[in-house]
Amino acid sequence: METNVKAIELRDLWRRYKDDGDERARERLVLAYSPLVKYVAGRMGSGLPAHVEDADLISYGLLGLISAIERYEPAREIKFETFAIARIKGSIIDELRSLDWVPRSVRAKAREIEQANSKLEHRLQRAPTDQEMSDELGMEVEAFQESLTRISKSSVIALDELWTVSDASGDQVSLLDTIQDPNAIDPATEMDASEMKDRLADSIARLPEREKLVVALYYYENLTLREIGEVLGVTESRVSQLHTKAVLRLKSRLQQEPDQASSDDS
Repeated sequence: METNVKAIELRDLWRRYKDDGDERARERLVLAYSPLVKYVAGRMGSGLPAHVEDADLISYGLLGLISAIERYEPAREIKFETFAIARIKGSIIDELRSLDWVPRSVRAKAREIEQANSKLEHRLQRAPTDQEMSDELGMEVEAFQESLTRISKSSVIALDELWTVSDASGDQVSLLDTIQDPNAIDPATEMDASEMKDRLADSIARLPEREKLVVALYYYENLTLREIGEVLGVTESRVSQLHTKAVLRLKSRLQQEPDQASSDDS
């Protein structure tokens, strides 16, 4: 019963804000949905260095929430929570990047690993092992895995970032934000989104089993890295490495031209 009452109140707030321009209703919407910011900031903060304060992440995320409330169209067939989470994440990521706190050496190593993975996948026609990656990079396996750990602790890359495109204003928005009104479908956009989904699904399917499982548990089952470690019987640090490897693999594959990716699979 309480949920129904809350839903009715939210619908009334949306109507008052969108139809009447009621700023007080806007403020109440921000308060009502503020737990989303804490949820997103908490999940993102668990993989960031200790000096990044949760309060700062929440502050950055609130800007994304406000933007989501201002841009959201209740008539569209998409839940506000889904729409808002993408913008909250984007706002936090943009602010962290603007602070440029990630060491250049770590960024360079991430790019190097992506390039090595792409090269080896093309040559081997499968996902390379840690040993093969280490040999290609000219380092010991332990050093390679330590690099993955450093990247995971100082980077905000996530699978969600693979689903971003630029809108007309140049802002980076989630593909979820581009869902068209049922009465105004853009066939070109629909085709691009469908192709992107197909390529991502295919890339995930070709991940090594453990990396595929980590992706499924983290993004679909919403387990934390510690909980995934308990499921797999490994340390949280090892799960972090597996997650980072999976995202770097997917990123390198999706950055290829579609025709190149197809030829690599043949």
